[in-house]
Amino acid sequence: MGDSAVWVAALTGGTAVLASWVTNLGNVRAARAQAEASALAQQRGRVRELRRAAYLDVMEQAHVTGELYWRVGDVYAQLDDPEQVLARVQGLRVELRNAYDPLMRSVRVVVLEGPEGTADAAEVVLRAAAEANRALWRVALGEPGARDRFDEAQAAYLRCLKLFVEVARAAMSAS
Repeated sequence: MGDSAVWVAALTGGTAVLASWVTNLGNVRAARAQAEASALAQQRGRVRELRRAAYLDVMEQAHVTGELYWRVGDVYAQLDDPEQVLARVQGLRVELRNAYDPLMRSVRVVVLEGPEGTADAAEVVLRAAAEANRALWRVALGEPGARDRFDEAQAAYLRCLKLFVEVARAAMSAS
């Protein structure tokens, strides 16, 4: 009977060691899975914040540009002398050139950060700004009908900016 007690004790001990090893292996796998999930969640959160900051920067720079476009209308409302109007429009063109570079930089960041739909919408805003700037140049040259073309380009710019905001909002909701 003594032999069977030793065997039972050895079998029980072996089973306990094996159960402990299996439990430990499960705990290690669970901890690894939890660490991977946490790292993935942190990475997603970081990407989301980078994108959000990039989108906000485009909107901020686009607002600065849009504000300068708005001032063109103020020039026509406040000044009667064509020489003064052209001089002020030329001054606004200089300000717009200075505002275009930060807008272009912020659009490039959005193109880098993505996603593709938002990047495309940001590039459309940049192209619309370039078109409005060219139209304003024609105004500064005093070309006939240039003011109407500028007004159309400004309206197109605002529509493109509105579309960008909608696409960016949707991208943020999806992430």
